[in-house]
Amino acid sequence: MWDSAFTDYSSAKQAPQRDFVREYVEAFRKAGLRIGLYYSWIDWRLPAYFDGPAKDPEGWEKTRDYLHNQVKELLSNYGRIDHFFFDGVWPRNADELRSVELVEEMRRLQPDILVNNRLGYSMERQGYRADGGAGAGDSDTLGDFGTPEHLIETDRTRLWESCQVSTWRLWSHVIGERWRPADVLLDLLCECAEKGGEHGGNLLLNCGPTADGQLPPEFVERALEIGRWLDVHGEAVYGSDGGSVTEFVTRGRQTVSGNHLYLIIRFWDGRPQMRLADLTTPVKSVTLLTTGQKLRFEQTGGELVIDGLPAEAPTRLFPVIRVECEGRPAANQWGRERLWEGDPSRVAEWARRRGTSVFADGRER
Repeated sequence: MWDSAFTDYSSAKQAPQRDFVREYVEAFRKAGLRIGLYYSWIDWRLPAYFDGPAKDPEGWEKTRDYLHNQVKELLSNYGRIDHFFFDGVWPRNADELRSVELVEEMRRLQPDILVNNRLGYSMERQGYRADGGAGAGDSDTLGDFGTPEHLIETDRTRLWESCQVSTWRLWSHVIGERWRPADVLLDLLCECAEKGGEHGGNLLLNCGPTADGQLPPEFVERALEIGRWLDVHGEAVYGSDGGSVTEFVTRGRQTVSGNHLYLIIRFWDGRPQMRLADLTTPVKSVTLLTTGQKLRFEQTGGELVIDGLPAEAPTRLFPVIRVECEGRPAANQWGRERLWEGDPSRVAEWARRRGTSVFADGRER
């Protein structure tokens, strides 16, 4: 897709006669966007990649040098590159690919770059692994951020982003695909924000262009709807520090930013009152962010009761309630430790207040 000095099998040398990487890098910069490049370790025309160093040592060495040279080329000829996403490391590992050596060179060329974790597992650096390590694409230590795919899973040691598709199945444009609705796509974003925690959670949402390079109208429609939601509710997502302060699974998701707790309502039940258990930080004000309406509230111990909610959901997507606290929102033990978690003695004490016998009158038979 660029004018490489290491192959003539490129868009610049073959029919298009165009360096597409240069074109979109320049277009993105003009729009004020940062630059990220995707690079597949696998070149499907090179059998030596799959044979590997054991079966074809000479071919493998040439292939590895070719891959390293292309990465360095991309980081040398197109100005500042902010983000680099490796993919397709199977069936090789980090030691065969010399990933550590390559990443060091990448940082020399682009000191501020972020590199993902699909660098292969290193037996030399990380030792034994239950699956043997060979062919494991994600590294536990190499790379700046984790990249769980088709799932949202917190990486507790570094930045992470969930790699998702806007359709039901595939990463590219295909005939007969089904599109995820806007609320499902928005929920992916909110779940990433909720699970972000100390290291932050990002959403990478893919959209494959059509054959003529356009964004499919189905995607544009959904993206614009989510964009309108973010215009009003973006403070609940951007720059947030994760959430799930209290138990809220029956209603929606939570995020925290400073002294604000955001309640992202996935399930609007139409009742005028909402009970939020386990929040211990004193509350100063409650606002229905969607409309700007101030809501009445009463806080007693670990219970916050919010009143005056409209019967009809004020947005087709997720309404948001902003709870302003006197300090950073915090919870009691029941808020910190959820069902199936923590010290079970607290549940035993709760059960003890309700009874001690399988019989209604509490007596043993």
